[in-house]
Amino acid sequence: MIKTAMIMAAGHGTRMRPLTNDRSKAMVEVGGKPLIDHMLDRLSKIGVERAVVNVHAHADHLENHLNRRKIGPEIIISDERQALLETGGGLVNALPLLGEDPVLICNIDAIWVDFTPVLEGLLKAWNPAIMDELFLLARRDASLGYAGSGDFDMADGGRLTRRKGDTADHIYAGVEIFKPALAKRFKPEKFSRNVIWNETLKRNRIYGFELPGYWMHVGDPQARLAAEAVLKEAGM
Repeated sequence: MIKTAMIMAAGHGTRMRPLTNDRSKAMVEVGGKPLIDHMLDRLSKIGVERAVVNVHAHADHLENHLNRRKIGPEIIISDERQALLETGGGLVNALPLLGEDPVLICNIDAIWVDFTPVLEGLLKAWNPAIMDELFLLARRDASLGYAGSGDFDMADGGRLTRRKGDTADHIYAGVEIFKPALAKRFKPEKFSRNVIWNETLKRNRIYGFELPGYWMHVGDPQARLAAEAVLKEAGM
């Protein structure tokens, strides 16, 4: 069991404007509840007890909402009010709060309609003997709100490499299992988690688990409306 998660919620949400003029992207509602609650509710269902949430834009508004939650993981704030550290620096800044054991790292703009339990499947696929990171992956042809060419090629057994051709079947779906020790040599300064990923990829220690469902990247107002339509159709 993994008991601790980090939710990356410190971005400006620039592409989501005007919805983020007065709130963080984490607080934009989809299907009647804020994006961050979609993730926290899923984490609660798999037994996560502590959720470290990094904050920057509209931090007070987000914290007030999190303090009002009555169920789910204990919330611990990783404060980036003074300087936004991006995904890599934000992770390094939060290391003292995460502990030594593997954690889940989650984006707040990733939601999905699942055919079978998704995060439970990710946990079952985790094998720390051969993996340093395990990515939740969406199929490019079973996703919404993504216009890229794909991120990773996945070999038999799940080992990942960066896309080699013009396109790849799989997209990083915004959730991973991660060993905190991988980030300890880095400084809490602005950089992308891609820097850490590249090192793990060189060691052949990143694997993927294909999401059994329909994945949605809620990155802008149009994608939000489309995601709401999908959730309504699915009865969620």
